[in-house]
Amino acid sequence: MWAKWMERPRLYWHMTKSLQTGLLLSTGIAGYYSAHAGLHGTGAQVVGLIVSLYLAIVGSTVLNMWYDRDIDARMYRTCWRPLPAGKVSPTEALRLGLVLSIAGLGLALALAPLYALVVFAGWFCDVVVYTLWLKRRTPWSIVWGGLSGGMPVLAGRVLAVGRVDLIGLLLALAVLFWIPTHIVTFALRYDEDYRRAGVPTIPSVYGPRFAYATIAAAAVLAAGTIIAAAWCIGLTTGALEMLVVLSVALAWLALTVVRRPTPKRNFLLFKFASLYMLFTMALIAWGA
Repeated sequence: MWAKWMERPRLYWHMTKSLQTGLLLSTGIAGYYSAHAGLHGTGAQVVGLIVSLYLAIVGSTVLNMWYDRDIDARMYRTCWRPLPAGKVSPTEALRLGLVLSIAGLGLALALAPLYALVVFAGWFCDVVVYTLWLKRRTPWSIVWGGLSGGMPVLAGRVLAVGRVDLIGLLLALAVLFWIPTHIVTFALRYDEDYRRAGVPTIPSVYGPRFAYATIAAAAVLAAGTIIAAAWCIGLTTGALEMLVVLSVALAWLALTVVRRPTPKRNFLLFKFASLYMLFTMALIAWGA
């Protein structure tokens, strides 16, 4: 009886991409604390930030899965997901995604109108522009995916300071530049899957050589931008030094993959890029 009662929540959990959601949520928290919000922010505001961002992010993720269920069914990597596997109906997924999205955006609006606008911009870029419009048409859809990925950190900063400022924009740009390092390495690893599903990616359209060059350029830009943002924030010396070391390591690894590309090095860069973003956001929250 207990296992049957827990079946739906477990299926819904598989539709939230928990690791990706957690990473995006960490950027929002870092954006908030980058403004020294820990000195004057209230516990209720922090909880509101976390809950509203989480609901908006998972709502958009579920809606993406609802729309892309045909693509997921053709890919070995994703055919086990609840929608293509037939364990959750499209109508059920659509309702769930809309309820989560409305709840997250509504709570964001209750916290602050400008904050809600930034959260909505991220949701709209992800669901409407990236998934519904561009993902099946152009490999450069990842630019819009990058914009939506940069909105949580900007939203956190906006909630803390009450405006869009240079630091918030730099943090959002850092995530935007980081996205290709993460996504293109992933597309290289699962190139056959994406070809089977008919989804255009930078490796499939422009070839591996151009893909590796894109990865390297994006990694260098991401590293430089996040260092600039950290400098403007005024991180403690120790936190800034650790952030610089991590950023140099990301750029060096990306350039190494360009010079001597192998599947193993590419996968190592993919893993390191995720850890890089997580640890740099933690350093920004702590060092501020």
